[in-house]
Amino acid sequence: MSTPPTPQLPPLVQQVCHALPAGHALYLVGGAVRDLLLNRGVHDLDFVVPGPAIPLARKLANALGGHFYPLDAARDAGRVLLPDQHAALDFITLQGGSLAEDLAQRDFTINAMALSLPDATLHDPLGGAADLRAKSLRMAGLQAFHTDPIRILRAVRMAASFGLQIEPQTRQALRAAVPQLGQVSAERQRDELLRLLQAPKPATSLRALDLFGALSILLPELGPLKGLGQSAPHIYDVWEHSLQVVDKLGLVFSALDDAYPAEGVGELVSGLTVLRLGRFRNAISQHLAAEAVPGRPRRALLLLGALLHDAGKALTRSVEPGGRIRFFEHEVRGAELAVARAQALHFSNGEVEYLHTLISQHMRPFLLTQVGTPPSRRAIYRFFEASGPVGVDVCLLALADLLGKRGPHVDEPELTATLDTLRALLAGYYEQAEEVVSPPALLNGNDLMTELGLKPGRKVGEILKALREAQAMGKVPDRDAALAFARQQVRSGQN
Repeated sequence: MSTPPTPQLPPLVQQVCHALPAGHALYLVGGAVRDLLLNRGVHDLDFVVPGPAIPLARKLANALGGHFYPLDAARDAGRVLLPDQHAALDFITLQGGSLAEDLAQRDFTINAMALSLPDATLHDPLGGAADLRAKSLRMAGLQAFHTDPIRILRAVRMAASFGLQIEPQTRQALRAAVPQLGQVSAERQRDELLRLLQAPKPATSLRALDLFGALSILLPELGPLKGLGQSAPHIYDVWEHSLQVVDKLGLVFSALDDAYPAEGVGELVSGLTVLRLGRFRNAISQHLAAEAVPGRPRRALLLLGALLHDAGKALTRSVEPGGRIRFFEHEVRGAELAVARAQALHFSNGEVEYLHTLISQHMRPFLLTQVGTPPSRRAIYRFFEASGPVGVDVCLLALADLLGKRGPHVDEPELTATLDTLRALLAGYYEQAEEVVSPPALLNGNDLMTELGLKPGRKVGEILKALREAQAMGKVPDRDAALAFARQQVRSGQN
């Protein structure tokens, strides 16, 4: 068996080595070692200390100009945050009597390797490097999935992300552990599901979870979508369409990424997307990176919403006399299902509301496109009045939804018309917000009661709402015009 070359330590690990007090041993472990052997970028840095870890982490935090936080005093685990480098370093004391015993407790052999520091000697007692070369995913121990069933999700995610085959014994153990997945806490199910959705090839991972019988435990709402046929132009059943939309959303993300290669614009879908929506790239990137809860970016929630966006179709299917299949108000029922699932997975209230808005509004861009003319100022105002900032996400979902209908076939006129609608909506949100989306109030309730002699009540709210829409339409430019509009509203209400 050939020995892999000693990997080049990344600069941050070299800084840790230089700051390491004399006489202290330290090991870099887990995914960082795997990624170094694959010549990939290293993101998560986990260190094992053959001794007290928290005191060493404190010293390194001071030496590196970072901040120390205890993670688990019982397990002697701590974290060093380096804000200037946007990095987190985790330290934990050795688990077991030796490094080999520590590594044997990990999930998969490719994650059960260590580099001793500072000499970067590879420790690989389970043959993880050979498994990497063979593109094989193998459990580190026979009880790996029994010990922690959440590793089922990690297995399919890593297999898809790294192009690995799950070896037979590991596959058998994975399948046997599936019934235990429901015993894992909702929070851990949620977090691992979001990691899977954000990883490369999420639809491949979701198909694998379904084949193993795990998806019905995580997201039972998806089961009834299998075999649920749809009329043209759809070529897939609702289940496969949902997976296609998740994949196409990744294409949309890539096309609107700042790092998107120039040669990519030669492809029809990406080229038209960049042409129509490219000027919003920076704003959309920042929007998707925002976190309602630390560690859970908006992008992840949008992917989950894409997966669930048509869940309501199983409850709303009808067939017209001519044979056409309809799903009236599926977005309403789907939003209800998504809310219930998000609550069961212990998402925050803000995230639950996000998913409700995203799914309940996801048909609106198509309805605006069907009009055949660019959205009016009133249409743009009403769209964002209903969806708020989530309207940006609705636009991205609508594009992925369209692309997930026809498989490899693209209806260019339909795509162009949809992109034109989305461009008008996004321009309203990002470039004409004060004029069209959220015009500043010219009058308030007290003004109406003082100037028009109105009493407190629903009528005041109705007039303010109508006034705000009139402002967005460009009909009310100033306070005097606003008062004239309000008086007209009062007269109209009296007739």
